[in-house]
Amino acid sequence: MAETKRTILIVDDEAAQRKLLGDFVESLGFCTEQASTGEEALEAISERPPDMVLLDVRLPGISGIEALPKIREIAGNLPVALITAHADLRQGVAAVKGGADDYLAKPLDLDELEAAIVDAIGAPDAAQSRATETVPELPAGIIADSPAMRHLVKTIAVVAPSDAAVLILGPSGAGKEVLAQLIHGWSPRAKRPMIVANCAGMPESLIESELFGHVKGAFTGATENRNGLIRAADGGTLFLDEIGELPLHLQPKLLRALETGQVTPVGSDSPVTVDARLVAATNRDLRDAVTEGQFREDLYYRINVVELIVPSLAERSQDILALARRFAAEFVGGPIRLSPQAVRCLLSHAWPGNVRELRNAIQLACLVCRGDVIMPEHLPPKIANHVPDSDRQDPKAGQLLQIERAAVLATLEECNGNRTQAAKKLGISRRGLIYKLRAIEAETD
Repeated sequence: MAETKRTILIVDDEAAQRKLLGDFVESLGFCTEQASTGEEALEAISERPPDMVLLDVRLPGISGIEALPKIREIAGNLPVALITAHADLRQGVAAVKGGADDYLAKPLDLDELEAAIVDAIGAPDAAQSRATETVPELPAGIIADSPAMRHLVKTIAVVAPSDAAVLILGPSGAGKEVLAQLIHGWSPRAKRPMIVANCAGMPESLIESELFGHVKGAFTGATENRNGLIRAADGGTLFLDEIGELPLHLQPKLLRALETGQVTPVGSDSPVTVDARLVAATNRDLRDAVTEGQFREDLYYRINVVELIVPSLAERSQDILALARRFAAEFVGGPIRLSPQAVRCLLSHAWPGNVRELRNAIQLACLVCRGDVIMPEHLPPKIANHVPDSDRQDPKAGQLLQIERAAVLATLEECNGNRTQAAKKLGISRRGLIYKLRAIEAETD
């Protein structure tokens, strides 16, 4: 007889967030039920208690904190994890005192969420687990051979079908726009346009008009009505690149548009309804920008329902040669080989400019190469003359990494696989432990 799937109740007032969490939890092999208010959650728990509750703190009516003691009255041992956008010590203490078993900070780290679920109710049956999930075929142009990129692509496959806002973080040149296109392409909005707006590339005097549109006569030079980029994305996806550069005085207007689904063109008093899914990107640390008063905290949490971190090219070295060959084929219109010496140069370079730097280097090599083999002399001098890091590496560094790896695995085994307990014993956050385990998995992959 097949094992009955365990059920997780998701309580959140935002439909996009419920769908995102529901799709992810179901991809792990669990069943889900949903509630949009604390009152609905209490009624559902009274009728048929689930195996776990994911409870948002901010809800209409009674809050998540207020609902906790009532849940305990109904089902005393029911595992409850609070989800909060303001993960400070006071709220964490309040969550524990109120009877929560755990609390997670927004933007949610899906690996951390998975760990919290498994810690609370155990892993699903192997036959029902995430291992059976399928990832759509990658478009020709996206290379994901490295463990870091494969993990990111799996996360995108879960995130893309929802309408949840996504914030893509990563260094300049890492390919954030390519991943935004992947999110759009794997979403139900794929047949509608994806509109790209670079907040750093628009003059500050015109950015409001570019984004929100304007009516004729709104300002000098406004000779006709203009819809703006947000309205152009209606039904599709709006990609706001370099959102950290959005002027502070326009951030409230963007926040209101995201919250209400309406935009008001410059010079008009009549809002226009727009249905656009937001994907934003930046290479800035927006948390620091919030602290420094350069970015609104409420807007930060509105655009950062899901946070994706794009690895630098140095962190996805397994992709370097595949990317280089793809770029070479693109520039010459057919296959081209890399000499062993050129391969050594490419693999030993640090790539501070990431994928963009690699693309530029291969473009140059294809221009100066007379045959069908790229040699070191065809590459930019700083790459061709690079001394491999392995030639300068401290021999003790590898030993230290092995010691850390052994300590992590031994502590995890001592805690019977409970990542929360293992993280406490190691003196690191659970998210930190997850990242270390991911690195270990990459080493052994």
